Amino acid sequence: MPELPDITVYLEALQTHVIGQRLEQIQILNPFLLRTFDPPIESLLGRRVQALLRLGKRIAIGFEGDLWMVLHLMIAGRLHWKPVGAKRPCKIAQAAFEFSNGTLIFTEAGSQRRASLHVALGEDNVRKLDPGGIDVLGASLEKFTALLVRENHTVKRCLTDPHLFSGIGNSYSDEILHQAQLSPIKLTQKLTPEEIHRLYTATQKTLQTWIERLRLEAAGKFPEGVTAFRPEMNVHGRFGQPCPVCGAPVQRIRYADNETNYCARCQTDGQVLADRSLSRLLKNDWPRSIDEWE
Repeated sequence: MPELPDITVYLEALQTHVIGQRLEQIQILNPFLLRTFDPPIESLLGRRVQALLRLGKRIAIGFEGDLWMVLHLMIAGRLHWKPVGAKRPCKIAQAAFEFSNGTLIFTEAGSQRRASLHVALGEDNVRKLDPGGIDVLGASLEKFTALLVRENHTVKRCLTDPHLFSGIGNSYSDEILHQAQLSPIKLTQKLTPEEIHRLYTATQKTLQTWIERLRLEAAGKFPEGVTAFRPEMNVHGRFGQPCPVCGAPVQRIRYADNETNYCARCQTDGQVLADRSLSRLLKNDWPRSIDEWE
């Protein structure tokens, strides 16, 4: 799922490509994508783009007349910019928005259709789609701490709660926790002030570092190849591969469709956390430390 760094770079690209441009044609290729009917999406036609906002992991595009189109890419949604007259990726394209200078294509891979598009009148109605989490890049340590310890949940759950922290998901939370050398299942109210400060610093450093990396990768063009799995990541998506810090194999906890990756040596004092599927199957044969795993 595109998270804060990916959305930030998408918005910077959209700033260059669509601000001041008039929307000339709309094609909704999958009716399930559009989740609102009033105002009708056709009301955006002929209007110029005037503003862009990030609402957590959502992208809001503001048009003349205070009309807004809000895109939620979810897991497999992506944006692409095509020059005028270019062939569209018909198999996975969900919508196309044609401007005089090019076409914005909204795609979603896979069979599940989770991505969404809303049309809203007025910025106040747009803000209602925002889960309300704080922008961690602009938050003080005090504000970050207050939200983190407000309830006693695992630190992984808190970081990825959109009502607490804006734009952090499965991928970057893994990277943040590795940078902070903290277990993903440690309870927030058990964190020491030093650990909270470490987590705060790691959150800002990790997100800012990846924003800069993705900017360089895009090189001023519209970002393509947006993915949650990148070879430069330390632990996310790297199960079984060596940790770049200590060399121990990266571990995982699997649940539903998600997977948490971590380094047992760097983050959990060598303890291998129970994987719900494998540990249940292997029972007493499940390794309890990184030394046993190796």
